[in-house]
Amino acid sequence: MINKIVTFGEVLLRLTPPNYLKFSQAKEFVATYGGSEANVAVSLAQFGLNSKFVTRLPQNDIADACIKELRSHNVSTDCIARGGDRVGIYFLENGAVARQSKVVYDRAGSSFCTLQPGMIDWKEVLKDAQWFHWSGVAAAVSQGAADACMEGIKVADSMGLTISCDLNYRKNLWNYGKTPDDVMLPMVQYSDVIFGSEPEYEKVLGISKVGFKAVSVNEQLNEDGFRAVGEQVVAKVPRCKKMFLELRNSINANHNTIAGVVYSDNTLKCSKIYDITHNVDRVGVGDAFCGGMIYGLVAYPGDDQKALDFAMAASCLKNTIYGDFNLVNTAEVKNLMGGDGSGRVSR
Repeated sequence: MINKIVTFGEVLLRLTPPNYLKFSQAKEFVATYGGSEANVAVSLAQFGLNSKFVTRLPQNDIADACIKELRSHNVSTDCIARGGDRVGIYFLENGAVARQSKVVYDRAGSSFCTLQPGMIDWKEVLKDAQWFHWSGVAAAVSQGAADACMEGIKVADSMGLTISCDLNYRKNLWNYGKTPDDVMLPMVQYSDVIFGSEPEYEKVLGISKVGFKAVSVNEQLNEDGFRAVGEQVVAKVPRCKKMFLELRNSINANHNTIAGVVYSDNTLKCSKIYDITHNVDRVGVGDAFCGGMIYGLVAYPGDDQKALDFAMAASCLKNTIYGDFNLVNTAEVKNLMGGDGSGRVSR
């Protein structure tokens, strides 16, 4: 098994009105923690891998509580930098049926947003690691955070680590005068593995969408179209060995279909389609896919189909779990991979 996987990004305090209330109705908020790269770190730890999360947090009780939560899920936090004034926050209004979910960010001036190169000792962070994972969120929040991320990427590259990137385009975060293609394209060039949805590949790499509108598990994926996307990604990022595409059709806020494809060595592999008829919480589903896929690539080397099937089952299960973190283990994922989606009581 791999020695250590390091993920880097901002962990946030998440505040959610209970019971599908709108913000305007809320008299209280449920407090949890999350953030793309932290979500991946938790997934990897749940699957039994040596998972380390790196970020910057202030010296206060809220940051301490966040670190305690990460540690409770067996994520290593010993290289988190301390400094700055505040923990970033995001407010989530869960949608229902035809009403969309909404996110309001409150992260300007957070410890992570004010991160600068030199604040993280990357050689110490990446010592004994074999994998480094980052996402487009780290590049979006500020120039300093993007520069610090690039610093980490270059050190990881010099140390021979496998580098993965989740494109993770968030339009409401790009507010410091740069565009994703300006900032991220040079960073993505170091990626051995790339994750993303169709809109994210379009926004960051300029690759047109094929489309996924499945309303049942019996529909066929456009394999020729997705193979062409893989070819274009590899042409733009020659280092990329494996390109993953997460597919989702939102029939309504609570009913989605999901699938995934992987392109590697001029070959396309496709997952089956999952029909998610009732979303408990869809936040972090893409991160669950990334975590499942990294685990799959480690656990099933040379078997991209099995790795993809594991990632999709993990992603499917995340839709059933409240909060950002995908709190399932390998046995639960493998059970669904084997076809048991009955939801029967396990006695």
